[in-house]
Amino acid sequence: MEKILLVILAVLGIAAAHVLGPRIRIAPPLLLVVVGALIGILPFVSDVDIDPEWILVGVLPPLLYSAAVSMPTMDFRRDFTAISALSVVLVLVSAVILGVFFHWVLPDISLATGIALGAIVSPTDAVATSIAKRLGVPGRVIAVLEGESLLNDATALVLLRAAVAATAAGISFGMVALSFVWAVLGAVLVGGVIGWCNLWVRRRIPDATVNTAISFTVPYLAYLPAEELGASGLVAAVTAGLITGAGAVKYLSPQHRLSDTQNWRTVEFLAEGGVFLLMGLELSGLIEAVRDEHRGITTALWIGLAALAITMVVRAVYVTPLIWWLDRIARRGSAMRPYLETMDAKIAEKAAKVPNDPVPSDADRTRPPRPLRWRPRSGGKRTDEDRPRISTEAFAANPAAAQHYRSRVTRALADIDYYTAAPMGPKEGTIVVWAGMRGVVTLAAAQTLPDDTPSRALLVLIAFVVAAASLIVQGGTLGWLIRMLRLQDLTDDLAAEHDRLRSELARTAQNVLAESDLAARYPWVRERIERMEQQAEEDGNITGANLTYRQAFEDVRRATITAQREALLRMRDDGTYHSSLLTQELQQLDAEEISLDLRLGDD
Repeated sequence: MEKILLVILAVLGIAAAHVLGPRIRIAPPLLLVVVGALIGILPFVSDVDIDPEWILVGVLPPLLYSAAVSMPTMDFRRDFTAISALSVVLVLVSAVILGVFFHWVLPDISLATGIALGAIVSPTDAVATSIAKRLGVPGRVIAVLEGESLLNDATALVLLRAAVAATAAGISFGMVALSFVWAVLGAVLVGGVIGWCNLWVRRRIPDATVNTAISFTVPYLAYLPAEELGASGLVAAVTAGLITGAGAVKYLSPQHRLSDTQNWRTVEFLAEGGVFLLMGLELSGLIEAVRDEHRGITTALWIGLAALAITMVVRAVYVTPLIWWLDRIARRGSAMRPYLETMDAKIAEKAAKVPNDPVPSDADRTRPPRPLRWRPRSGGKRTDEDRPRISTEAFAANPAAAQHYRSRVTRALADIDYYTAAPMGPKEGTIVVWAGMRGVVTLAAAQTLPDDTPSRALLVLIAFVVAAASLIVQGGTLGWLIRMLRLQDLTDDLAAEHDRLRSELARTAQNVLAESDLAARYPWVRERIERMEQQAEEDGNITGANLTYRQAFEDVRRATITAQREALLRMRDDGTYHSSLLTQELQQLDAEEISLDLRLGDD
């Protein structure tokens, strides 16, 4: 009975923190850490000791999976260079530098143990990154931070395992490198299979409740076999989430996606709040253990704060050239834009000369697309005049390859526009440095240190100091830093882009109406749908079909929604619009289709 009461109080406390936090201008996770610490020091509250497996296995896989599902794959692809650089190289560099520091200030521990602790405190935390998202950090910075926190756990945990193994027996650098490569590749393979199987199974289950219940098992179905194979279970869960998020719109119904969103938000809400509350509750027990072994906590405090300062300095030194490199990539893309525009115009001109709707033969249907090759006019070096030469015959002989090639050009142009509209300059780099907070992953990984590790309680408390100070100092001042930097306001640009997107969707609806027999038979259907599209274009709000509309309207409107959803998916693949706008429009189409389904149920 007491445990049930504690769970109820914890849930109510998490809810209260999210209500009171914004009012007193304190991020709810920080408030929960402080409240947990205050409760933990009360004399009548016993020490809280949570098995780290409950967090590493029970909490982190679903949290990372849920974050991966909601992360736009388009943004992840565009900033994969920065994400991989931060999640792999930076973690390795930070862990080694911190390992040398820990070995220097704590001579009783070996260098391998110091590197193990460095690996524990090096990775940023996806849960802690949620603080930055709530404070209005630019979307591209959030994409980089989320992508980093989703993948850097694999680097840190593999390095932690190797360092712990090195304390017991010798281990070579080659073995560590091979272990890391397998941890990533094996996890991606397992997570990819689970992600596709998840979509394949769930698309065949009509009940939304059953469908969502199955989704709760997906992160564990990816995590457990990956760990058994020696790969990273967390990366497997992330991979399954990315594949699920990318294919959900295509394979799952709007009811299923809405049910997933609502239920997974509740899971995130309780799990995130719970882990931060546990961090505060565990503080008292850690302090008591260190006092018994080391006669005070001063050593843990100053080493933890110094370690946090080192991680920030290393991160700043590393991010500075990375930002320069990203800016260089953006400038090179801008310089290539005229060439790509010329290429796109040439392809469009040649494609226009190809007969419409060519009927492919049976051999054409099975033959893979042949790549289009541009050859110079002479046998010498290719010049700029030679590049935009594609023959009409090439399109007629291989329209699939031609369309694929044009899609790649369109995507390249969209990526250039994205980098230009959302640059990664010194201000954005400052946020990337300061918003890289440590959190529950650091504390949970610290508790996996073997019991016979020298000064284990001190090392765990140092990790806690790093995580807590990071959340309080960085998280508490991040909002102030964002205001001081006065970042570029992209509201007007997004509004103009949204208007263009709505115009394209309106044209898609017009095409469906022009081809619909029902619309021709019932002119009032066409008028109502056109009026709805005009209203949506003016105020950005689709109210859905009125229950008095007849079956004719429903059929035509469903066809319109299907065509518009397919158009939005093509835009997502090409990257021609901001991911947040595409998500918003997809949600509006889902809401309208659900309203049509409700009317059908009433009938």
